Amino acid sequence: MIQMTFQSVELPLAKPFAISRGTRTAVTVMRVSLTDGEFTSVGECTPTARYQESPQSVCEQLELIRPQVEQGLSREALQQALPMGSARNALDCAMWRLDAAKKGKDLWQLLDMPKPVSVITAETLSLDSLENMAKAAEVAVAGGAKLLKIKLDREQIIEKVAAIRAAAPHATLMVDANEAWSGLDLGSLFEALHEFNVAMIEQPLPAGSDKDLVRCLHPIPVCADESCHERADIEGLRDRYEMINIKLDKCGGLTEALAMTDVARQFGLRIMFGCMLGSSIAMEAALPVAVQAERVDLDGPIWLAQDAEPALRYENGEVWL
Repeated sequence: MIQMTFQSVELPLAKPFAISRGTRTAVTVMRVSLTDGEFTSVGECTPTARYQESPQSVCEQLELIRPQVEQGLSREALQQALPMGSARNALDCAMWRLDAAKKGKDLWQLLDMPKPVSVITAETLSLDSLENMAKAAEVAVAGGAKLLKIKLDREQIIEKVAAIRAAAPHATLMVDANEAWSGLDLGSLFEALHEFNVAMIEQPLPAGSDKDLVRCLHPIPVCADESCHERADIEGLRDRYEMINIKLDKCGGLTEALAMTDVARQFGLRIMFGCMLGSSIAMEAALPVAVQAERVDLDGPIWLAQDAEPALRYENGEVWL
């Protein structure tokens, strides 16, 4: 018999986190705990308003499925019992961890994957003034960051990237517009960004309104984030994107994320692995998929005033396992 409990936890941020849709000073995560009386496991998710989620909606989903879970619902059956999204992610990851604990293994051993010593992860530069973003880039690379993810809106796009490139001449740069570039001359913008050796542009147009990406050249790979949630989305994105961003909270857990990596490769799309703001509980579950990606962005915990324990170690632009 399995017992399931869950709770919402508010995690204050060490500093404000801003993107084109708004600014946050704290993040509310949901944590699901499973126990069989001998072993206990935890999964974490971050409900996201952009996907019509809230802590309350996740609680309602988990409460509805609790009887099935406690009666032995399998991880495979979970994929049909809950839709993609945060609630299924937290429960799916908790199920993976409980299965691993019962077998005396960790996730890497359960998946029969070698565990690396460390993984290079992006450090995100929150949307801010040109001067503050350039300073943040300088501080990040001084601390060892190798990969920077630049949050942008519609203002001073080229000027901000130029200032950040000057502050971080050797770093790999990725740009994330969070759907903010509707109506802009994308062809000219992409060409201008190419001059600063930008490695990737993430979700320049709103999901569902990204057909203009078909009609312009891509000197820089363009990555689908809000446009790509689950494996069923991938085939239809090939005419406008070169990459997809897989996130556990979007796709609904480790099970679907593993399947998405296979489908992306089948259709010739490159892979980025990202995250919502959250603690090391969420990031640690993502790592077995993240190591299969070309770009990794799992810096959520570095934004927190206090991480969960046991905390992953972030140092010199890498997350250490």
